[in-house]
Amino acid sequence: MLTAATPEDNCHSKPLHVLTVPVHCDCHYGRSVADETTSPLRPETFVVTAGRPPRTPDAPLNTPIVPASSFIAGGPMEYAREDAPSAHALEDVIGGLEGGSATVFSSGMAAAGAAMDLVPQGAVIVAPSAAYTGVAVRLRELHAIGRIELRIVEVDRTPDVIDACSGAHVLWLESPTNPLLQVADLPACIDAAHAAGALALVDNTFATPMLQRPLRDGADIVLHSVTKALSGHSDLLMGALVTADPELAERIRSRRVLLGGATSAFDCYLALRGIRTLALRIEQAQASARVVTERLRAHPAVSRVRYPGFGTIAAI
Repeated sequence: MLTAATPEDNCHSKPLHVLTVPVHCDCHYGRSVADETTSPLRPETFVVTAGRPPRTPDAPLNTPIVPASSFIAGGPMEYAREDAPSAHALEDVIGGLEGGSATVFSSGMAAAGAAMDLVPQGAVIVAPSAAYTGVAVRLRELHAIGRIELRIVEVDRTPDVIDACSGAHVLWLESPTNPLLQVADLPACIDAAHAAGALALVDNTFATPMLQRPLRDGADIVLHSVTKALSGHSDLLMGALVTADPELAERIRSRRVLLGGATSAFDCYLALRGIRTLALRIEQAQASARVVTERLRAHPAVSRVRYPGFGTIAAI
């Protein structure tokens, strides 16, 4: 769950957070990170060590780019739309950080569209009023043609979210939202969704798993626009869906296969290289945001600062 900063925090003298990542994800290169250590790894270590080839003499330290559309039959990889080595490595890292199984897509909207495609005809979806623009537009389109019934809520008004979950099939959350930075009470909202028999999806793009891990709060699916913080360099488009439910993971992967949302080997390489510095970038981004927030709050021309930290938004 996202925790707000306090004025006393010194980001240069304290660790980014105290979360540890139990290493449990299987690597598709013949080993697991757990082969090297049985101790939990901190996320800062995990993003650097996971998704690498086996440590054998003369093996490369980085996962090679495999620009292939087809593979020799007999294994799990026959066609790149179904599976590919470059995607495997990246999925190991993203899945391990979130605590589930990841599937990468050609964009954040491709991942979001795959999640929407999982719901039955006429499903009730509860979604944020301030959702990411592409998601909001697509949900409204599906509502207009009768594919779904859409209920709009303010995610920071927990009682309203809980009430809206009655009879719903999916609770679609962003926290913090893009761009208004509203923060949801994830455990309470997710519990309400499950009590109503609904799936809970959380878009974790803004916070990243360095700051919150929605699967631990009970979410069924975590959505990422890998384009943004995870890859971090504005040089690719990519999305990801993560779940801890094996059956749901297979359904998600089938959406990529059937809807054609596979990503390229080169983009996977770029995203994997970018995610190696995720911990450092998030730490510095928080430090910079605090300074900007303090200066804006002190400026006479600024009436309100939207920042999910101390002294500004108390959204939870």
